[in-house]
Amino acid sequence: MRSISRTALRDIALVCAADAIVGASFGAIAVSGGFDPWVPVVMSLIVFAGGAQFAAIGIVMGGGGVVAAVATGLVLNARLLPFGFAVADVVKGRPYGAQLITDETVAFALKGRDARERHDYFWVSGLALFAAWNVSVVVGALAGTVIGDTDALGLDAMFPAVLLALIMPALFERRVRVPVLVGGVIALAASAVLPAGVPVLLSLLGLLARPKEG
Repeated sequence: MRSISRTALRDIALVCAADAIVGASFGAIAVSGGFDPWVPVVMSLIVFAGGAQFAAIGIVMGGGGVVAAVATGLVLNARLLPFGFAVADVVKGRPYGAQLITDETVAFALKGRDARERHDYFWVSGLALFAAWNVSVVVGALAGTVIGDTDALGLDAMFPAVLLALIMPALFERRVRVPVLVGGVIALAASAVLPAGVPVLLSLLGLLARPKEG
């Protein structure tokens, strides 16, 4: 792993720290929302996808069905399919590496200047993030049994705030802004008459409004 620079290790450590905060909030929110502590822990080990996990428990806690929760998680994680092609050369021969494919690990892998750097960046960031996320979820789940009301601490707003911060730069582009706004309007209107989870899926219709390039 000698091809990883100190700067890259620092960046990985910072991302791990940020993910740990979000992971702890996930564990605490899930438990305070009525789930047994083992549920968010096992879910994190198997799914290992923050957005999908938050969406799934949010839908169930909001009164939505399991089918809607699973469908939403699958839709959110569908973006990982092309990511898999992007790092196929790194994961090749190691099927378990697919579990480590996330937005962050792919971004780190693509920073590599050659095959060796891509390999090292992916595996170091992947293993570090997997450990940080799952340990923090355990801590959060245990804390959730004591905290009781996470709304009082504002933990329920943490992940949406992180997602908003991530997409804000992209919203300056018209080809992104238009479908996002249309999808948001569809979800808002549907939420008044449809069960939790379904409006999120319907918001994907906003992609049909994406302006043509040129």
